[in-house]
Amino acid sequence: MSLVKEISVFFPAYNEAENITEVVRKALAVLEEIADNYEVLVINDGSSDNTVEVVTNLIKDNKSVKLITHRENQGYGGAIKTGLYSSRYDLIAFNDGDGQFDFSQIRGFLPKLSGADLVIGYRKKRSDPFFRLINAKLYSIFLFALFGLRVRDVDCAFKLIKKEVVDALPNLESNGALISAELLIRARKKGFRIAQVPVNHFPRTFGSPTGANLKVIVKMFGEVLKLYRDLK
Repeated sequence: MSLVKEISVFFPAYNEAENITEVVRKALAVLEEIADNYEVLVINDGSSDNTVEVVTNLIKDNKSVKLITHRENQGYGGAIKTGLYSSRYDLIAFNDGDGQFDFSQIRGFLPKLSGADLVIGYRKKRSDPFFRLINAKLYSIFLFALFGLRVRDVDCAFKLIKKEVVDALPNLESNGALISAELLIRARKKGFRIAQVPVNHFPRTFGSPTGANLKVIVKMFGEVLKLYRDLK
């Protein structure tokens, strides 16, 4: 018996040609076991590698896989927003297209839906360089000071959300690294409930992360100040 009637799953991908096949195939195997109906969206955020070709081949094998492409890179937040607003089923799950999460752990998220509208992962042990761990801690303190947001891992990409939450937040603004925090802050302000689940986090096998890029960080702080003004 399936655990859910229907679910949309999406993966933002920027130059993830070497990772996305395994990520999607593992997700499909899990979805076959837990869902009656499902779709898997890959949000290609202006990749310059052959991500499009790789995903096109996946679509040939499984029509539940869909590709949405940004002609130009819009940033991580832009890809997340496209995934959220393009998902059509009542439950929406996502994590990154880099293979650092085990999608089968979605099973641990589902029971939490009885008392929550958003179920968010927190990494039990982050497979990131030390300086990124320090940055993450300071970022969490900063967000708590400004918005009162207290979660264990605000930027953990593994999330399960009821579509009604997304429908209630039609104007998410961040195109960058703030998107996860903005989603949680605005959802909480609307009265939606948040639950947290521990997840594993694995080292990246191929490709390079962009989250620690100085330009990305500077843009994020600009978006934080704009969000603060909007909400206050």
